[in-house]
Amino acid sequence: MSVLLRVVLDQLVTVVDPDQAAASLDLTAGLVLTAPRGCAVSAIAPVGAEVPIAGVEEVRTLAMGRRELAAAWPLGFAPGVGGGLVHAPTLMAPLVRHDRVHDGDQTIVTLWDLGAWDAPDQYSKTSVAWQRGMLRRAVKHADAIVVPSHAMARRLAEIGSFGDRIRVIAGAPPQRFAVPADAAPRRGALLLPERYAVIVGDRDSLSVGFAAAVAAGLDAVVLDAAEGSESAITEIASAAGMPERRAHVRGALDAPDRAAVLAGAAAVLATSAWDAWPWRVIEAMVLGVPVVAASSGVHRDVVADGGLVVAPEDFTEAVVAAAGSEANKLRVLASDRAKAFSWASSAERVWALHAEL
Repeated sequence: MSVLLRVVLDQLVTVVDPDQAAASLDLTAGLVLTAPRGCAVSAIAPVGAEVPIAGVEEVRTLAMGRRELAAAWPLGFAPGVGGGLVHAPTLMAPLVRHDRVHDGDQTIVTLWDLGAWDAPDQYSKTSVAWQRGMLRRAVKHADAIVVPSHAMARRLAEIGSFGDRIRVIAGAPPQRFAVPADAAPRRGALLLPERYAVIVGDRDSLSVGFAAAVAAGLDAVVLDAAEGSESAITEIASAAGMPERRAHVRGALDAPDRAAVLAGAAAVLATSAWDAWPWRVIEAMVLGVPVVAASSGVHRDVVADGGLVVAPEDFTEAVVAAAGSEANKLRVLASDRAKAFSWASSAERVWALHAEL
């Protein structure tokens, strides 16, 4: 008898979180490629039809916006969406009472960050309420909850009563994430200088990165800045000693632009210690860019020896070294560490988890 794994793709048309949306599609492609004999994959959405997936090209077709799977998630899941083996690459899943022992039904959800618990003031009230509400439902009904790092697993165990249901399955860089052939023109179109550090992190931690960039003689490019936050961020830069003209604040960029910006950086500075999967750090490492990351459980799990994971008081010294004498060594270490992460490997662990349950 064949086994069907139904993957929830909740952001095919309306993208709420671009990183999670891309990760969902990349994981689905990995599940298709690594499906054990007698197993198949289909895609489901909160409201809409179910589509069998026979190959990776069909996943790419979904990424281009197949309307039959478009979903208005506030309406909930359509009748019959639950049941069987359901894997949600986000918290969005048909979390209802089911019988895993007798009927073989399984529902697994994924949590990529704990910001709604650790830094709720950085998110909208709606987002915080939704994430907390979905996690409460997961406590009641999920057969397992996946997080991407061991540090997050320990923290999640403090938040909810999951017992032994927490599992760690890492994320990976976006499929085909590489430096575009027109990287230099892209950086020019974004009005970036020749030498700069990329800073990623929550607003409260950016000052450490700005001060370090100043010491290293670099401009700073802040990625993923929220709309309307430019003035506040340039004020933080100024207070850290960086002139406004040398602080370049950019919002969310598409993958080719992001790769061009990261590849051109002297170093990528990850200043936040939040429990969250470090999307940009993984991307930087796969491109072989030196990484300096604030000391945290997640960064120790993910970066490990692929970069410099340092305390705040050592951040400036580390950035000066990463952009100077240690640059070549750190580029090699970053590239080597990035090889530990792939969506095929993550997909194999997903199949193993469902088999275990």
